[in-house]
Amino acid sequence: MIPLSFPAPDFRVQNTENGPEIWDRFRKKWVMLQPEEWVRQNFLNWLSEIHHIPESLISVEKGLRDSSKKRYDILVFNRSHQPWMMVECKSTEVSLNDAVLMQILSYHRSLQVKYIAITNGHQCHIAEMKEANQQWLASFPTFER
Repeated sequence: MIPLSFPAPDFRVQNTENGPEIWDRFRKKWVMLQPEEWVRQNFLNWLSEIHHIPESLISVEKGLRDSSKKRYDILVFNRSHQPWMMVECKSTEVSLNDAVLMQILSYHRSLQVKYIAITNGHQCHIAEMKEANQQWLASFPTFER
């Protein structure tokens, strides 16, 4: 398990008649502040502020090319603009179990990345993908600069 210590948030939040919204600086739009979105926004902030991954190399909530229903939460590209890490975010109440792992592995079949990560804001597990297997890491991998 990778230790998570989110930086102090500096989020813009607004209340609407449909509920609170948060400004997603990556997607450049307001989104509903659901529990999973709270985890996603904090993880994005952690990637950019703690691990110094440029915002221009992070993609958020886009559909996979071969599926109209599957959408990754976060995709990080390396400096060569190749997919490097895919992240699946869950709300803090969701356990990071086999179902979550199977979900991101199904996405990995469509979009090959070097690393997969699953998080619920309390826990984070990152694996290096080696052929058909994953090797779980004890620390965040060095970003390929």
